[in-house]
Amino acid sequence: IQLCKPAKVTMITDSKEDIAYVRELALINGEETKLKMEGHTIHFDGYYDQGRDKASTKYLLSKDVDWGIKVNSIEKEKGLKEMYSYLDGSMAGKEMLVRFFSLGPTNSVFSLKALQITDSAYVAHSEDLLYRQGYGEFKKLNGSSDFFFFLHSAGRLENGVSVDIDKRRIYIDLEENRVYSVNNQYAGNSLGLKKLAFRLAIKKANEEGWLAEHMFIMGVHGPGGRVTYFTGAYPSACGKTSTAMIPGQTVVGDDIAYLKKINGAIRAVNMES
Repeated sequence: IQLCKPAKVTMITDSKEDIAYVRELALINGEETKLKMEGHTIHFDGYYDQGRDKASTKYLLSKDVDWGIKVNSIEKEKGLKEMYSYLDGSMAGKEMLVRFFSLGPTNSVFSLKALQITDSAYVAHSEDLLYRQGYGEFKKLNGSSDFFFFLHSAGRLENGVSVDIDKRRIYIDLEENRVYSVNNQYAGNSLGLKKLAFRLAIKKANEEGWLAEHMFIMGVHGPGGRVTYFTGAYPSACGKTSTAMIPGQTVVGDDIAYLKKINGAIRAVNMES
């Protein structure tokens, strides 16, 4: 709060009223517009904010860590100094939304808790559509810091879209399970729970002996009512969603899967809702 300096801070619970408040705020702020079909809205990203910014997405690494030239990274102290300079006052005159989510089913050995702080009601609304609410899960933490943390600011806006694209930054701190994102709205850069959380989950899975994978999960219906579940790892834009949605089959997930060995068998969940 001291860094971003919002005019107002609102903590959103799992209640229907709070979730409806976020959706309405996206309309009031001009980030979304109603469509003729009841209950549907549309959001337009800025002209220069139409895709993931790979060049500005970097890992924050300590001075003694070297992952090689193939990994886009920045020295942690230097990166945080730059990020804080852009986040300083970034929410002035705006409302900070504090969101609580669960990646994977709640009350499950798969569930990962995720805290999203943002000044974009569009981002918060989008995450309500994609992920499970987790306010109740956070109440069980009892002071633990075992959760993912995402701080995002759309930055300075004109006509409802981010304009300081030259200062767009997405920095990932694997040591602290934190991601900082500023001066953007495009979902791949702004929604912490999507591919940014995936990177944190990969590290956590590697340390704990399970898998976080870019996979679909589906159930294929065979003779005699048999259903066989399997996962498929295709690169982006190569058919995960279309395969998972083959007519007559069961869709479990089309993007990211968590897999764990439970009682001698591999079990998988869709980390999205």
